Amino acid sequence: MRHLTDPTDITRKETDDIVALALDIIANREKYSEVCKGKKLATLFYEPSTRTRLSFTAAMMELGGNVLGFSDANSSSVSKGETVEDTVRVVGNFVDIIAMRHHIEGAPLDASMVSRVPIINAGDGAHAHPTQTLTDLLTITRELGHLDNLTIGFCGDLLYGRTVHSLIKALSRYEGTKIVLIAPDSLRLPDYIKHDVCEKNGIEYREVSTLEEVMGELDILYMTRVQQERFSDKAEYERVKDCYILDAAKMALAKEKMAVLHPLPRVNEITKEVDADPRAAYFRQVENGKFVRKALIYTLLKWAEEGKESLHNHEAVEVEGLVCPNKKCICNNEPVDYKFQLAEGGVYRCLYCSTKAEEK
Repeated sequence: MRHLTDPTDITRKETDDIVALALDIIANREKYSEVCKGKKLATLFYEPSTRTRLSFTAAMMELGGNVLGFSDANSSSVSKGETVEDTVRVVGNFVDIIAMRHHIEGAPLDASMVSRVPIINAGDGAHAHPTQTLTDLLTITRELGHLDNLTIGFCGDLLYGRTVHSLIKALSRYEGTKIVLIAPDSLRLPDYIKHDVCEKNGIEYREVSTLEEVMGELDILYMTRVQQERFSDKAEYERVKDCYILDAAKMALAKEKMAVLHPLPRVNEITKEVDADPRAAYFRQVENGKFVRKALIYTLLKWAEEGKESLHNHEAVEVEGLVCPNKKCICNNEPVDYKFQLAEGGVYRCLYCSTKAEEK
């Protein structure tokens, strides 16, 4: 069965096909108004969400389907100690497809291994957010007309920014991609993304310290907020939270034809004066999320009916003496065995969260 827990769960062609389907849905909305009639989506949101949860709900309803689920895990049997695997096994009896957001990294992947229906990762901790990636790709396509030969600047929280990690994975498949990383030292992009994604795929990237020095070369500026909820050290959060603020003066340095994206919510990293700039695409980006999720739901349900098999069998090994050191990984929070995959340079990485394994 096909799931979407990571951008690499679908091929470059399948990604392009979903974006193309979203464009057709935009142009022919009535045509798709009942294609999911009789189908049910469960939204299992263990972490707060506005855009993503409502986007999935609106998407399924506009396809003619129904939605059930929870937006607060404390109102479910999770509060009684039920595991992710058991929750999915239960909910799968009532619905045709599940969208899951979880604060624990690797939870959607763990769920997909036992689920009888397609699982969509709606964000797992600081790890991945593949449906935001599809949203971003659709937005870039609508704003600039193409996905290749682009220079993309990622600004802000690149360490914990799951939307950043997922989009870089997706863009690594497109010709001529250049990446500029704009972040304070404590929020730099994780090494595994640099090495296992950028360098492995021949993607040119560089790290800089200011927005001003690169604004003029960017086709896309991807702003992110510094996420207070990811910090264990509140003093460090206070130190870096205002590092980068996009305002009209900085926009004056940018190309006439470019786009500013942001997965939202914003705090103060983009001033309100930028909202009126035609290059500010972040609110259009929100609506694109609904359209691309409609395309994804429809596609995954169709693949389920066709019995289409997963691209990955998630081959992994249990290595004696190795553990995942990530305390926010599913394998350190629920009864899930440590499993590892051999990555670039002979390094073992956790199957669920991609963290480099360590000895006990």
